[in-house]
Amino acid sequence: MTVLTFSTLIILFSLIIILLSSSTAKAHNITRILANHPGFSTYNHYLSVTHLADEINRRRTITVLAIDNAGMQSLLAKHLSVSTLKNVLSLHILVDYFGAIKLHKITNGTTLVSSVFQATGAAAGTAGYVNITNLKGGKVGFGAEDNDGSLHSFYVKSIDEVSYDISVLQISQPLSSADAEAPTAAPSAVNLISIMSKQGCKAFADLLRVSKALPTFEENIDGGLTVFCPTDSAVNDFTPKYKNLTDAKKVSLLLYHGIPVYESLQMLKSGNGVVNTLATEGANKYDFTVQNNGEDVKLQTKVVTASIVGTLIDQDPFVAYKINKVLLPRELFKVSEMAPAESPKAATKKKSGNNNKKGKEESSTSTSSSSDAPADGPAADEEADNQKAADHNIGPKEGVRFIMFFFTFFINFIIFL
Repeated sequence: MTVLTFSTLIILFSLIIILLSSSTAKAHNITRILANHPGFSTYNHYLSVTHLADEINRRRTITVLAIDNAGMQSLLAKHLSVSTLKNVLSLHILVDYFGAIKLHKITNGTTLVSSVFQATGAAAGTAGYVNITNLKGGKVGFGAEDNDGSLHSFYVKSIDEVSYDISVLQISQPLSSADAEAPTAAPSAVNLISIMSKQGCKAFADLLRVSKALPTFEENIDGGLTVFCPTDSAVNDFTPKYKNLTDAKKVSLLLYHGIPVYESLQMLKSGNGVVNTLATEGANKYDFTVQNNGEDVKLQTKVVTASIVGTLIDQDPFVAYKINKVLLPRELFKVSEMAPAESPKAATKKKSGNNNKKGKEESSTSTSSSSDAPADGPAADEEADNQKAADHNIGPKEGVRFIMFFFTFFINFIIFL
């Protein structure tokens, strides 16, 4: 029988503690990282405006080439549209990890690295690659691949690093790229009704076209909008119930199919939880739960569960998905007998967006009772909120219990060794 030495056991115990700690570590947040560095406040602001902050936060093994406020002013002086600015800034996000040490020890002294601009398919050819080269005197140069190999920006310092997770490095000035700075179509030029009508959602588009809810959808496109469009067959099956709703409730139902933030499919897959909708206002929750099942994304209300079956358009900050059922909010419809089997688990986080003013006056009365719409009582909401609070505490408590159990086992093992 092999006898483990005390030092070996100590090493094993330390490794397990490290693994437990790393598994429960919080994901990085670029907005919070840069918030500690006021000299990069402008860069931080535009990462949020262009939704690139979300892209950075969901990725691992990534390098952010940060530009200080002075450098950002030179970039903003070009008066680029938000869409074009997003392309330029995405060129500064590398899909590989380069900490300060690795940066100065590049194999053969030079390398080409793909950026988010390249990885998302927005770049033409190889224009989204960035050249990193070690120069004399310990300098490190950066240049866009489509800039004739010119290295006009240089490494300044490391701002923050989490080994092989995220590295935030300051460079001397923005990378120059003709392809990234090329004008792009403004998202607001997208005709929401036309897109839905041509891709299997004509019935829903027709309802929206004549509704007071349409302006609310259109006004949110520039700031971020996600639309869930039921298929024609789903809307046709639902039409008899829709006709029985009051005008205000029809508006609320349509607004319930949009959320005032951009959510790519990858974001939805990685972010289970409750989301607010365009119909959310004050005590009128009008929310639903995003729940993933493998590669499938389901939208669960207390009344019905719908699945995303296709993408109509994904042009950040606007995306529209096709779903197989009309979303029925509990504020308007009775919870069926099958609801307990379909009801979502209590969410561990709640996404929120800016509530909208237009279209809300029509929806403010939508929670009044009718033959179609007895809402759940306050007790049900309180119970759900209590369950959410309990779920928030499950992870940390169970982790502590496991560590304490292992520590007790380890001590007993040493005593009886």
